[in-house]
Amino acid sequence: MKYLIIGAGPAGVAAAETLVRTDPAGEITLLRGEAGEPYARMAIPYLLSGRIQERGTHIRPDPAHYGRLGIQVLGGRATSVDPQARIVRLADGGTLPYDRLLVATGSTPALQKIPGIDLPGVHTCWTLEDARFLLEHARPGMRVVQMGAGFVGCIIMQGLVSLGVDLTILVRSGRMVSRMMNPAASGMIRRWCEAKGVRIRVNTLPEAITLEAGELRVHLGGGEALPADLYLCLVGVNPALGFLAGSSVATGTGIIVDEAMETSVHGIYAAGDVAEFHDCLTGQAAVNAIQPNAVEQGRIAALNMAGRQASSRGSFAFNVLDTLGLISYSFGSWQGVPGGERAELADPDRFRYLRLEFQDDRLVGANTVGLTEHAGVLRGLIEGKVRLGAWKQRLLQNPTLLMEAYLAQCQKLA
Repeated sequence: MKYLIIGAGPAGVAAAETLVRTDPAGEITLLRGEAGEPYARMAIPYLLSGRIQERGTHIRPDPAHYGRLGIQVLGGRATSVDPQARIVRLADGGTLPYDRLLVATGSTPALQKIPGIDLPGVHTCWTLEDARFLLEHARPGMRVVQMGAGFVGCIIMQGLVSLGVDLTILVRSGRMVSRMMNPAASGMIRRWCEAKGVRIRVNTLPEAITLEAGELRVHLGGGEALPADLYLCLVGVNPALGFLAGSSVATGTGIIVDEAMETSVHGIYAAGDVAEFHDCLTGQAAVNAIQPNAVEQGRIAALNMAGRQASSRGSFAFNVLDTLGLISYSFGSWQGVPGGERAELADPDRFRYLRLEFQDDRLVGANTVGLTEHAGVLRGLIEGKVRLGAWKQRLLQNPTLLMEAYLAQCQKLA
């Protein structure tokens, strides 16, 4: 059996290693779209901040790891898939055959559609190559204007501050990390960043970027323009699925898969940030682009590719964010549900915040800032859909009793 995996991120590597264990006689090819060893993008902020060296971004630190397992790692970019011929065409004109195909191509950065977005000095920060550029060119006092304060924008911020740049962040909406934090939690994160010397401008969207006398100018409208040595566009990412055009693989926001991670075309699977499957809490189709989901989906896809039966119960939305040392979490339906109740605890002076969202007697979502001790309990209660019974009222009165509620209710289930 010939197994081909497009994409050498966490989902692709997890799938390849699972195939080695499940079908030792299979031929496994891992196609990486970037030069160098397979790496985890979420390690890039740690590289920028100097916490790790580049080798620390590698998913497996030993370069001989893949060869020892019999996994062939090839460089190349897929341009199309032919399900009838069972081949993948590459940008260099070559082709790769397959019996089973896994698409684990992840995401690509989105770019603003404004004049000047293609000028020198305008960059994203999504790849190791991007990180190398910043490490080489960023210097103390360098004027950096960053567009975007979502999850990626906030984790990249740590590296930029560590490099000593003069940082201004523009936020299109009224608040930072608006897709994972409610207004109170977001406001706390913003105050934390400003206290660290980062300028945050909300409800701000550039109209154009120009290059004048060797200096970038970010035009905000009303005649205002910010001078910059570097403009970083971090406005989000999109699933990397353009090469599937004409393949008959069904797509929505991402590649639509079933519980086996198989697509609408038999023998083609998808996993990770490119896969669209239902959320295990809401039942709604979603692309939950986080590394734990990617790894688990890669494992499930590989088992089914090798003829073993494995099913996903759905992805789970949760995020852990380190913003200049302030840790925050979002779990499940953190924004609440219609008719639901909530409990909230806030200590703005100490940057501590906890909000719990309930539906009936179940916890369905949460936001926390500066509180890390409840993370495992929150995930267990929400993902496990644990009925709280009388503990719901206790949590409404005192949301810090999470551990007690978890132990009491889970002991009943044991």
